[in-house]
Amino acid sequence: MQFLKLGIAITALTVSACSASKTTKPVTDNGIIDIQFVQVNDVYEIAPIEAGKVGGVARVASIKKELKAKNPNTYLLMAGDFLSPSVYNSLMYEGKRIRGRQMVESLNAAGLDIAGFGNHEFDISEAELQSRINESRFDWISSNSFHKTTTAVVPFEKITPSGKAPLPLYQIRTFADADGTAVKIGFMGINIPFNKATYVQYTDPLEAAEKIYNAIRDSCDAVIAITHQLEEDDIILAKRLPGLALIVGGHEHDMRYDKVGSVIVSKAHANARSAYILKLRINKKTGRHKVDARLQMIDQSVAIDAATNLVVQKWMDIAEKNYASIGFDAKNVVLASGEPLDAREASVRSIKTNFTRLLVNAIDKAAPDAAVAIVNSGSIRLDDFLAPPVTQFDIIRSLPFGGSIQEVDMKGSLLKQVLDAGKKNIGIGGFLHYSEKLGYDAVTMQWQLNGSSIPNDQVYRVALTDFLLTGGEANLGFLTKTNPDILRVYPVITDMNDPRFDIRSAIIKYLQQRD
Repeated sequence: MQFLKLGIAITALTVSACSASKTTKPVTDNGIIDIQFVQVNDVYEIAPIEAGKVGGVARVASIKKELKAKNPNTYLLMAGDFLSPSVYNSLMYEGKRIRGRQMVESLNAAGLDIAGFGNHEFDISEAELQSRINESRFDWISSNSFHKTTTAVVPFEKITPSGKAPLPLYQIRTFADADGTAVKIGFMGINIPFNKATYVQYTDPLEAAEKIYNAIRDSCDAVIAITHQLEEDDIILAKRLPGLALIVGGHEHDMRYDKVGSVIVSKAHANARSAYILKLRINKKTGRHKVDARLQMIDQSVAIDAATNLVVQKWMDIAEKNYASIGFDAKNVVLASGEPLDAREASVRSIKTNFTRLLVNAIDKAAPDAAVAIVNSGSIRLDDFLAPPVTQFDIIRSLPFGGSIQEVDMKGSLLKQVLDAGKKNIGIGGFLHYSEKLGYDAVTMQWQLNGSSIPNDQVYRVALTDFLLTGGEANLGFLTKTNPDILRVYPVITDMNDPRFDIRSAIIKYLQQRD
């Protein structure tokens, strides 16, 4: 794929020096310019979380507006993962799944300037992603993620009434200040090649970054990489390209900061719990630049921008009506205190956590006649910690797909086949969590139930998520209702008051009864 010429140059508005006085002193260009970036990444919620105390796109908007009032050269950057996962992705509006529409509209209101893809942008369908790109009023930069069509691999594009425009591999923006100092800054957008959606194809992130940097560095006073990849890959990138001014990163959720030589790597907390304020000072006379990075916690000390909040509230109202129609009280607190629940993707797809234990225990409680409960980690889409107070809304957003708890009678041979497949699925959604009474004996290399072996012909009643029975989970295609080793499929629960009706109801009822 030869797309290197697919870049774009933008000239920012020059900031005028104004005075109420009739006489003004001549302004002398000192050759120094300050440019500020507000960085957020991995933002899945438009509204504040933790009972409204933390985060929220409207607070991010407020930070940008306050900084921009002091320095018009202030830009808001998003380092990937904002269209998905989200509880909104399973909700309906105007006859369609929302699928990130609420986030794009909120970020438009907040004044987002540039976004890069994250791996979760490709969770939604090809048509849905196209709609979100079209609706956005901000720029996208995609240096190594491309649109795989039936006939070719091409850049993604934005389609508006004025025509089609391919998303650039890089962007060069011209910035100017009041005394006339003007600089050019290059931006690239690098994404981890993790999500293997059929409509996307990647080039190697580090190779793409190096190629673009070498192509544009002589045309720029500074180059910034907006990345969505592992921290160790950002560090490798900084070592490989020591002339970068900044690596504005995402993917990790718990805030990271590294300085590799003179290159700063910054990643804010997920869900806008914080933002990095990055001040880039460029000295045209010396050809040098300097970056000051400050982590801004986003809590109740940060004002809520009224205009952005109107958009957020619109979507919150839409969501609440959706929840109420299926029996949920979004604001009801179900866990008032305790340790944060670990629902991070990297954790739940490889080990047991307090959140996965809660989930399995809830299924056990909801289906007391079942011998064991099994749930796929792919059902959990929060990719974050849940800090109390935990509301029904928090449970809903943790498992946005919902779905019923299905019960079947299966032979022991199939049960062991399922567990074996789940054991091998480390790192993907087919990694399984199951009742504590199940265990694997590493010495005999056999599965056990209540400390005893599982005979092949013994029949077990198993409670599991309805999606698992479709055969659609990774390496579990054999697990369908028509499998000959499934001897009985129990009726699907249609009573909304039964906790098996929706896995989220099971968790909520379990927590309410436990308290």
